Amino acid sequence: MRKIQFFSFLLAVVLLSISCGSKDASTAQKTNDTPSEAYKRLFNAVKAKDTNQIKAQMSKESQALAEGEAQRQNRPIEKVYENGFTGTTFSPSMPEIRDERVKGNFGAVEVWNIKDSVWEDVPFVLEDGMWKIAFGDAFKGTYNSPGKGRDAREKEASNVARGGAPPVSNTNVNTVAVSNINTNIPPEPSKNKTK
Repeated sequence: MRKIQFFSFLLAVVLLSISCGSKDASTAQKTNDTPSEAYKRLFNAVKAKDTNQIKAQMSKESQALAEGEAQRQNRPIEKVYENGFTGTTFSPSMPEIRDERVKGNFGAVEVWNIKDSVWEDVPFVLEDGMWKIAFGDAFKGTYNSPGKGRDAREKEASNVARGGAPPVSNTNVNTVAVSNINTNIPPEPSKNKTK
């Protein structure tokens, strides 16, 4: 009898741990939100000059980055949030969005940056059931890219077609560029300096 109770208890613990573990892994599949929709919300908030809505589209790390920059530069927080950390919002109308990629709780979309005439890979993280802009996460190094964007893949293919060597792939490298974070961050000093 005790063996049956012990195994029943053990089975319950195992099933509970499996259900808790799968809850985190399936969070991205349970939301109806997408990174593309999150970008559209950000763009509309920037055009409306609604700082509270822009902030609402930012991850916690992105909000922390904005607050830190506002203090460091002694600037109003509205100025730091002004363009949503991305040059793509300079477009007078909704820019083209393509190549949405999601891997776990991280996502990205390519958005046409009319100001610089380039595709910008905009990072996202799933927080509280919603996709949020993840520039702060990328800056901090906690963002895990869901894979190379179409623009990067096309450039690599073009380079190989011209006889160039294929790039060395490292899937742990984050390749997100923050094009307009409204900051003036000085470059880090070189670690290889000789005295």
